[in-house]
Amino acid sequence: MTLPAANQWRLRLQKLTRRPWGAILEFTGPALLLYVAFTIVPLLVTLFNSVHVLRMDLGMQREFVGLQHYINLFTRDRTFRMAIGHSATWAIVSPLLEIPLAFVLAYIVHQGVFGARFFRLMWFLPVLISWVVVGAIFRWVLNYDWGVVNMVLRGIGLDVLTQNWLGNPTTALSSLIAITTWKWTGWNFAILLAAIASIPEDLLDAACVDGANRFQLIWKIVVPLLRPTLVNLILLCFIGKMKVFDLVWIMTRGGPLGHTETVSTYVQKRAFEWYTLDLGYPSAIAVTWFVVVFIAWLFLTRLFRSREAMEF
Repeated sequence: MTLPAANQWRLRLQKLTRRPWGAILEFTGPALLLYVAFTIVPLLVTLFNSVHVLRMDLGMQREFVGLQHYINLFTRDRTFRMAIGHSATWAIVSPLLEIPLAFVLAYIVHQGVFGARFFRLMWFLPVLISWVVVGAIFRWVLNYDWGVVNMVLRGIGLDVLTQNWLGNPTTALSSLIAITTWKWTGWNFAILLAAIASIPEDLLDAACVDGANRFQLIWKIVVPLLRPTLVNLILLCFIGKMKVFDLVWIMTRGGPLGHTETVSTYVQKRAFEWYTLDLGYPSAIAVTWFVVVFIAWLFLTRLFRSREAMEF
């Protein structure tokens, strides 16, 4: 027998009043204050600035312009559209490279190949290296005159393939994507290795008894069981690459001719390097990109959930 609505609300209120709110606030309060101070407040300030002209040379004077920054962003700003294309390309290509490669490496190591402990360390080692060091290393590796890549190509007689990898507009972006793949594959490898190790051996043994070959074992048993882990890695990789900044800033600063410009580096330039003395326009870029990334994340999350519901 269902209770009247008034009684239901009374019971809910009683449950709430019985909770130890003092203890809850004591444990969550500091973290909540830090989150509000360093996330919510800057987000609201950026949103407020995006509808103003904020002149730094006039003592941070504000002039309300409404949606004018957003209109200019989509109608006049060719560099912003180029940066969107680069960031989106990075976010789509990287998961297709990093996660399958990490899965293959994790599965090989899980099978107990010779030197498995050594490979675990070596494949995860790039994750521990800072972006500053990575940028310095690969600026040397990709140098046209004495870089390792071109030296190897010349040594095996493939001089025609030597490139100014970071100075050529056709190879600069792909070179940076390859570097991020080298660095972050180890992270995905470690997570997938732990996920594969958690699969019950009984399931794999039963599939082998039923006559499944190696490919069927991987595709029909291992991959479906790793689906939640793979989905989370895809989402994390996608979001991370949509806001990539460090490597581009260290190695190319968006060059050559803007062919590695991302939205994050463009915001930095418009705010602090182009001397426009206006923080309103870069704030509009930041807000727009935040909305784009959030919508993309919602779409991918719903897409994966709907496919999982259809399968099961």
